[in-house]
Amino acid sequence: MINDDILQTTNSYLTFQLGDERFAVHVSKLLNILELIPITKVPKSPDYLKGVINLRGSVLGVMDIKMKFNFPITEYTKETCILVLEVLIGDDFTEVGAIVDSVHDVIEIDEKQILPPLSVGIKFKSDFITGVIKYKDKFIMVLDIDKMFNAEQTKIANDDTATEAITVK
Repeated sequence: MINDDILQTTNSYLTFQLGDERFAVHVSKLLNILELIPITKVPKSPDYLKGVINLRGSVLGVMDIKMKFNFPITEYTKETCILVLEVLIGDDFTEVGAIVDSVHDVIEIDEKQILPPLSVGIKFKSDFITGVIKYKDKFIMVLDIDKMFNAEQTKIANDDTATEAITVK
């Protein structure tokens, strides 16, 4: 197991694919990478909340990030997986799942190499983007996972209804 103090000070980022775009998340937020498994739908939930899964006896809400970002929806493949992330909601840490098309590398990036988010002279909604990395002639957008999974979305995933929707085996 990796020491949490090391994760907080390292400049390591996990890169992953959503459609044609590459994104990154700080490794301190990543708990696990799972194969895509059957997901139990939660009634009256937003489209991007695909449902819940049983993760070691606990209910884990799973979101399709492409749907949240209004990216074109594609079929899931054998490379599609679920990132299990630890997200700060208010004062509490919560585990959530994020469906991504594929996982790539863990890269080391000096904080000085992270460029500010896109600014095109107008108010561009980049609430979830904290910066951009130029890596091997590609641009990788760094996500702020805490902002992406806001309290409303996480509440839905951890609601009592969701807990009853999955059978712990």
